[in-house]
Amino acid sequence: MKPLQQVGQAYLALSEGERQFHQALYDESVATYRRAMDISRTIPQDEAFDYDGFDAIAHTGLSGALVELGRYAQALDSTDIALRYFNRRGELHKDEGRQWIEAVHHRAAALEGVGRSEESLKAYCMVSEMILEKKGELKNREEQQHAVGRAIKRLETAMHAKKPVDYKAWWEFWA
Repeated sequence: MKPLQQVGQAYLALSEGERQFHQALYDESVATYRRAMDISRTIPQDEAFDYDGFDAIAHTGLSGALVELGRYAQALDSTDIALRYFNRRGELHKDEGRQWIEAVHHRAAALEGVGRSEESLKAYCMVSEMILEKKGELKNREEQQHAVGRAIKRLETAMHAKKPVDYKAWWEFWA
């Protein structure tokens, strides 16, 4: 198969995974994102193809589907791969900036899912700042900002409601 066909097939699978994700077909989306990455690995290394960038975009989508399926540890692994790329390059390109925000958002949700509330709260705060800085370039910007705001409030409330391990009510001291 010619490299150009492989590139086309990889991007076609990537867009199919996104379509499935937006239709809430999360299991199918996971399989399709993985297939897209498998196809991209068949492209000869001497081709002018951004392998790391493609994987970052695919892992961003994959992590979102994994979060929706409640597979938080796997989602964290995918966001780590995506963020290794985006933390270096995310602000350079309009589309990659959007993907970068999504990867951080998926990481925040996955951290919350595995019970790492403090880290999750920091990640949600970062997402909030990123969305504000991105101005009008995001689809559903206000909706995203509201969802992130609700997550921040939920985590802050839960963290303040937890009592320290050595906590005793005043009456327990007299017992």
